Parts: sequence; C-alpha cells; structure tokens
Amino acid sequence: MNVLVLVGSLRAGSTNRQLADAAVAHLPAGVGTTVFERLADLPHYSEELDHDDALPEVARDLRDAVADHDAVLLVTPEYNGSLPSALKNAIDWASRPRGAAVIAGKPAAVIGASGSPRAAQWAREDGVRVLTVAGADVVDDTVGVGSAFQAFEEGRLSDAALDTSLRGLVRSLTAKVEQARTAA
Repeated sequence: MNVLVLVGSLRAGSTNRQLADAAVAHLPAGVGTTVFERLADLPHYSEELDHDDALPEVARDLRDAVADHDAVLLVTPEYNGSLPSALKNAIDWASRPRGAAVIAGKPAAVIGASGSPRAAQWAREDGVRVLTVAGADVVDDTVGVGSAFQAFEEGRLSDAALDTSLRGLVRSLTAKVEQARTAA
C-alpha cells in the first residue's frame, strides 16, 4: 500500500509538514509514502493545457503519482478561511479528464494545522468537499491541529488525545484502501 501526501503549505518546516510527518509515522509498517514536492510548479488548471500536446510535465507527474498510489492524504493550512490554492489546483488537475480522472474512487483523508485555535476547520471542510466533488472516496472525519506553533515537540504532537485522533484517521484511511481492494 502506498499513500500520496499533498502538503498545502509550501514553506519548509511548516506546521503542516510536521503534521504530515506525524501522520506518516502512524501508518502501519510496510506502507509507503510519497510527498508530492512540486505543487508550487503546477500551472493553474486550464483546459487549454489539458491535452497530450500541451500537458505540462508536472501535471502529468501529479496525475501519475495519484494513479500510482492507493490513497491520498491532503494536509492543509487555512488561508483566508479556506484551503490554499496550491491544493485546490492539484485536486483540479487530478480530477480531469471528467470520467477518467485519477482521483475518482481514490481513498482520501484530510488533516490540517493552523496557528488559530480553530484548527483549519474551514480549510478541512473545503478539502473534504472538493475531494468529494472530484470523485475521491473521502474518510468522513478530519483531524485539525489548532495553535499549531505550540502543538509539536520533537516532530510529534504533544497532545496525546490529538495524536490518538490522528492515528485513528490514518487507520481509517488504510482501512478504506483495504475495503476498496476487497470490493475489487
């Protein structure tokens, strides 16, 4: 099993990158992960670019990464009450072409961290909504880390209950992958 991680904060060392690392640490042994590091390189989605002779290499690489992984973990900060444009753009690229999108039916989960005590709530809700509309099979729950600048100690969540919630969400994602495999 392999999980593709999309981190919406493009800043090195961000709290969302720390949250992604904490989530990955909870994956069962043997589960592989890849963080797609080129979100900033994706051009804004445009149908004019979305055909074989004009498709940007980075868009093809993203689609290939989504197709080659069993699940997607969306890790989102909250910018102006929503998810960052880099994540929305990645979902837009993965959701096309309609009817043959690599995100269709793909198990996915959403987590997020923000400096506010609201824990990126609106961004997480938007992430679930956008992934669902794009056709992903999204885990119902999300996990948010509020006041995130104080939430990590040595790369781990310092709040045991929050860490337990994160572990549960990661297990729900891997269970969704197993259910999809069994149904196939």
